[in-house]
Amino acid sequence: MHSLLRNRLTKQVLHPALTAIEQLVERGVARTAKPLRTDLDALRREVEEMKRQQYAVGLLLDGTARSGHRIPRARQIDTLVREMQNVTGGSEHARRCVVVAYRTLIAMEALAVGRVAGSTSNICGKLATVPLLSPPNGSILEIGTLYGLFASALARMVHRAGIQADLTIVDPLAGAQLQPGTAQHDDPTGTPVREDVVRANLALGGSPSALEARIEQGFSSDPEVRSAVSDREYGVIIVDGDHSEEGVRADLEWVEHIVAPGGIVVLDDYGDVAWPGVQDALDKHLALGTSRLQMLGRVATSAYLRAA
Repeated sequence: MHSLLRNRLTKQVLHPALTAIEQLVERGVARTAKPLRTDLDALRREVEEMKRQQYAVGLLLDGTARSGHRIPRARQIDTLVREMQNVTGGSEHARRCVVVAYRTLIAMEALAVGRVAGSTSNICGKLATVPLLSPPNGSILEIGTLYGLFASALARMVHRAGIQADLTIVDPLAGAQLQPGTAQHDDPTGTPVREDVVRANLALGGSPSALEARIEQGFSSDPEVRSAVSDREYGVIIVDGDHSEEGVRADLEWVEHIVAPGGIVVLDDYGDVAWPGVQDALDKHLALGTSRLQMLGRVATSAYLRAA
């Protein structure tokens, strides 16, 4: 009981009851043992009920079979909204979009085959910010998809904004998540990275455009892959493939040629200390002074750019 009462969340929830008991003691009010025991029994039942509810919520939102837990703090959401407003020019709908993005993430991941990679803040930031930037068309290219669940969720989010997505996905889909220079580990979900898994998650999104998504298996650096998907100008490009500096710079150079005027480019893991090559690559690319891409800002650990 003593350790439970030291828990910060427990003390917050039970603060009114504890305060009332403390006031009675301080005032020296005479209490018989029986009423006091009744109050303590009621308090104990309340604590047990709270623990039961917390456990149930944890089963839905903890980090099991995910990149991490899905339980944001209020200040995380406030920060996300503020960053989104900076990037989008002060959109009044930023908070609404973040809340909808969070609900979408939880619902999709609960039913998914696999998971969405990344922190809750970064995923919700991408899902919410892209529609607010009003891409010029619904053609979306995702370089690096893992299980396809983010692409499915993004199609839903842009559809909410009145844009029907036309998805193109590039990924090696080699059975496991590949990243040059890092050791391969079993995914926390235990699910293989394959095209049938991606298709299952696209179907989960329920959008006809997601079901008809074009999937090109291979690396974004492969000439045949580039040739196959360079047949249009994309309104949105998500760059989340090779995280080495060389790989990111190669992707950015390719993106310059296939992004539509006014198109949105999202560079994942920008500013993430685990992947320093991502920020180094973009900063050097923009420093050349020849890029069509203009930096709009950063939300969580993703950079947002608009093409001239």
